[in-house]
Amino acid sequence: MNRSDIVADGLWNNNTIFVQLLGMCPLLGVTTSAENGFWMGAATLLVLLGSNLVVSLVRGVIPAHVRIPAYITIIAAFVTVVDMLMNAWMHQMYLVLGLFIPLIVVNCAIMGRAEAFASKNSPLDSCIDALSVGAGFTFALVLLGAVRELLGQGEVFGLEVFGESYPDMLMFILPPGAFIALGFILAAINALNQRRAARAQQTEHAVKAAATEVS
Repeated sequence: MNRSDIVADGLWNNNTIFVQLLGMCPLLGVTTSAENGFWMGAATLLVLLGSNLVVSLVRGVIPAHVRIPAYITIIAAFVTVVDMLMNAWMHQMYLVLGLFIPLIVVNCAIMGRAEAFASKNSPLDSCIDALSVGAGFTFALVLLGAVRELLGQGEVFGLEVFGESYPDMLMFILPPGAFIALGFILAAINALNQRRAARAQQTEHAVKAAATEVS
């Protein structure tokens, strides 16, 4: 896999949330606003970047039969660092995200990248993969948070969009609203991907037909 494919897979084609449906706990738990989603995604990206890099560097040293406990230990170390930094420098956001920061340790998306990619590829490729997957994960959190915040309060990143007269639909701020908003987003993304696939197929057929006529 070349590096452009790694980036495309992490950001969109194999997006952790929209395609694999992994890491749903923080997605549904903290995305009451776009800002919450952004900082949760940023924390996850930093942990993913650090763990992917270290796993790739020590992949030839860790015995195969203890690799999973080793990966968990590496991930937990970076989660602890991020947790302490957010507590020190972003205390209010740290209180908002709460338990979801330590839960990054058991985020199957991070463990999956360590096992499926970082343990089999170079440090540079592993960092590219981590940045791409982390950015795709952050995008998903911010998108869902923005939709919920917009529909629930008429705001995005705390800025009024619909004005004070907007009737707040607090259902979208509550857990049921997360499932409803996510369902519509997934439906829209699936429809977009189907259109892209259909256009690509039409283009391929047109190219083949042109080649046949020329020959």
